[in-house]
Amino acid sequence: MNKDKIFKLAKGFRGRAKNCIRIARERVEKALQYSYRDRRNKKRDMRSLWIQRINAGTRLHGVNYGNFMHGLMKENIQLNRKVLSELSMHEPYSFKALVDISKNAFPGNKNVVIPPRKVAI
Repeated sequence: MNKDKIFKLAKGFRGRAKNCIRIARERVEKALQYSYRDRRNKKRDMRSLWIQRINAGTRLHGVNYGNFMHGLMKENIQLNRKVLSELSMHEPYSFKALVDISKNAFPGNKNVVIPPRKVAI
């Protein structure tokens, strides 16, 4: 990369990393490495978030995440985790219908007992 492109990419960096070519080049290269890595990590993080949301929604209806997904798979309901998490947050009645279908499809979907919280007095 030529100087102009490096300085353009280094805009907003702190200290000499924005106006000294040698330091700017190192910082820009490292920034590009971070952006490459984190584009992949973002996908991983979003999937994890979707799973947490689905798990929270299913536990309200007495089923854990793994059994819920297994029941959906047995019923051949092919909704991805992104859609299921949106349903669990914004469409609770539709999500409850899916939980009921999953419960009936997989006999291992017994009610999950949520332990009572201890209240500090």
